[in-house]
Amino acid sequence: MILDTLRSRAAGRVRTIVLPDATDARTVKAARILQDNALCISILIGSVDEIAHIAGVHGVSLDGLRIIDPVTAYDAADCASYLLERRRAKGMSPEEAERLSHDALMYAGWMVACGHADGAVAGSLSTTGAVLRAGLTTIGLAPNVSTVSSYFLMAWPTTTLFFADCGVVPAPTAAQLCDIAASTVQSYRSVIGDEPRVAFLSFSTKGSADHPMLEPIREAATTFAEQYPDVDSDGELQADAALVPVVAHAKSPGSPVGGEANILIFPDLNAGNIAYKLCERLGGATALGPIVQGLAKPYCDLSRGCSVDDIVHVACIASLSCA
Repeated sequence: MILDTLRSRAAGRVRTIVLPDATDARTVKAARILQDNALCISILIGSVDEIAHIAGVHGVSLDGLRIIDPVTAYDAADCASYLLERRRAKGMSPEEAERLSHDALMYAGWMVACGHADGAVAGSLSTTGAVLRAGLTTIGLAPNVSTVSSYFLMAWPTTTLFFADCGVVPAPTAAQLCDIAASTVQSYRSVIGDEPRVAFLSFSTKGSADHPMLEPIREAATTFAEQYPDVDSDGELQADAALVPVVAHAKSPGSPVGGEANILIFPDLNAGNIAYKLCERLGGATALGPIVQGLAKPYCDLSRGCSVDDIVHVACIASLSCA
């Protein structure tokens, strides 16, 4: 399975990943697994006493694990200065910067932004909105990126697909759909190490239906194909035409994707979120994400219903997403 591949590839990179939702037993357990299996160097961000209590209750050894409490950290003032410099123009006061420097999510993002860590993983306790705010405030957008989005890595025993966007942009424009696809292509190459095939999904295949809501999908597919001619892509496509070669041959003969898409771009957040949850709950897929993309450095999100293994695997994805 792809999950075994993620672990083996991450183990060869030796990246440092910070875990700011460290007062969650799942995070503490995941940090132990990451460290014991040399998948990355993991750092827990939070109250030392609280983390130690949680570890004791759950029988997890903290030997060899680094813990940083942002409230008492020796470099908290550096974090506050950094935040103030980045946000002063938007009205941040020195008092607010100091307060935010004590926030685990913000402190973790500052560590990544300043090169003290390679990536961050949160979300088992924090909302997607809080993780995004921390990532944007501390790390910021990657060069030439205007849309922060996300993807889910959907894993079955013999199949791996990337679903985007299922967690961030509610009603993307054509330009945003194109940006989402471009970011997901880069994510797929970094994490999977293979060539992407992109399908822009719809209830129509190549004009089989006509409705105003189809126009952004068609425009995005056309723009993406023009801007990224080296990537196999097609749209608008129904899901079966994107995923089943015999259906693709009937509905979209000559499609560059040919029914073998590995990246599915959904028209809006309703469709993407519903699709990934159905695949996870009824289709037996392992769903990892939402993995935030479009930031200058990795700050990955998790579902609050995540498992210990989910945290481990998303930390591996963060490691693989590092430059």
